[in-house]
Parts: sequence; structure tokens; C-alpha cells
Amino acid sequence: MKVIILAGGFGTRLSEYTEDIPKPMVKIGNRPVLWHIMRTFAHYGHKDFYVALGYKAEVIRSYFLNYSLINSDFTVDLSSGVIDAHKENIIDWRVSLIDTGLSTMTGGRVKRLANAIDNEPFLLTYGDGVADINIDLLLEFHKSHGKMVTVSAVHPAARFGELEMENQRVVSFQEKPQTSQGWINGGYFVIQPEFFDLIDGDATVLEREPLEKAASMGELMAYKHEGYWQCMDTKRDRDHLDELWNREEAPWQV
Repeated sequence: MKVIILAGGFGTRLSEYTEDIPKPMVKIGNRPVLWHIMRTFAHYGHKDFYVALGYKAEVIRSYFLNYSLINSDFTVDLSSGVIDAHKENIIDWRVSLIDTGLSTMTGGRVKRLANAIDNEPFLLTYGDGVADINIDLLLEFHKSHGKMVTVSAVHPAARFGELEMENQRVVSFQEKPQTSQGWINGGYFVIQPEFFDLIDGDATVLEREPLEKAASMGELMAYKHEGYWQCMDTKRDRDHLDELWNREEAPWQV
């Protein structure tokens, strides 16, 4: 199944990094967060990616254009200029990089990819959120209900430690757990192509009119992902994800 990844926003809340690069190219470990997200989908066999570009699109283009050289050892013949990548880390992804406009809203970016999707169901997510989500189970759920859209509902991560108490006795202490209350939009959508008809144009915000209308029509279902999910919104988030990866404790690693 084709996978759309929204990667065109300005990433203003992560300005420590995004003055020079787009948010999806901020690194966790030695790889961009975009790569981590794509690897999750690829693990489940979904390797046909459509990346919706906007802010600093050239950085993402350059990364994939030079992917083999960036991620492999190589030999340069200085007399001829011929470069021979050793290609130890070959991946069989197909990546289409589509400029969807600098100021286009999230819904408009999705709409601009309608022709590329070619009237097929597709997967969609944001270029800044990692999860240990099982894509097979997500698709199974989507097929079971027959509605237009499935969104992955997640518990947001807490900023502080959580105390579970009986009277004044602490019976459980968890350092920054996934919160046990409330569900939010975690991305990782499965969408039928009819959804494109609910998007007016470039100014449409995905999370407003299109999804609100799908909900009012009874065509929006939520897949409850009880596992790990984290959006990389701030430097604190990035540092936390980076630490998990470097300690080889990243829940989303596949």
C-alpha cells in the first residue's frame, strides 16, 4: 500500500534545529526522524513512499538523492571521478519526493497527491511521530469496519512522573509514562480515496474540515494504539528520543 508522509511544515517549535533543515530531517541517533518512520512502514511491507515536501524541500531531496553515498562506504577514483558505493546497506524502498508548496496546509498537501495515489486506499502519517504500532493490525481493523478513514488514537506521553495513590500511600510510580487518560490523534491513518473529495484545496487543514466532516458522516474510526508513541515537537522530545535510540532502548525500533 502507498504511504504518504507529511514533511512540509516549518517546525517552529523545534527552531533550535529547523532554521537550517526541515523538521523531518532532525536526527534521532544518526538518522532523520523521517527515516525511522519509513522504516516502521517498510518493516510491514509498505515501501512505496510519497513524501509531501514544503519547507526546505531541497534538504530532503538531497538526502534521498545521495542516500547510498551517505549510508554506505564508497570508493572514489580521483582520475575519472567515478564513485563506487559499496552498498552494504541496500534498502528496497521506492521514494517519491513531491513539492506540495511552501505554505500549503496539511489537507492541501494530501490533496495534491491525489493523482499519485491513483484511486487506491493509502496510509498517511506525519513526518515527526514515531510509534511501535503494528501496521498489520491497523490495516486489519480498517478493513473490518469498512469506513472511509481510520486514525490511530494514542495516549500522549506525560511530561512528569505519574503517581498512583491509595489515600496518601503511593502504590505505583512511573517516570514519564504514556498517560492513562484521554486519546489524541497520533497519525498513522488508513484512508479510502473518496476522502480526497472532502478536501477543498491548499488552505484546508486536514485536522479541521475533512476529518470533522468524516466524523459527522460516521466515516471516521479510531484504532486504539495502547503502545509507545511520541511526537518530536520540542528539543526536549528530540533529546529523549535520541537518548532512547543511543541506549538501544527505542520501543519503535524494528
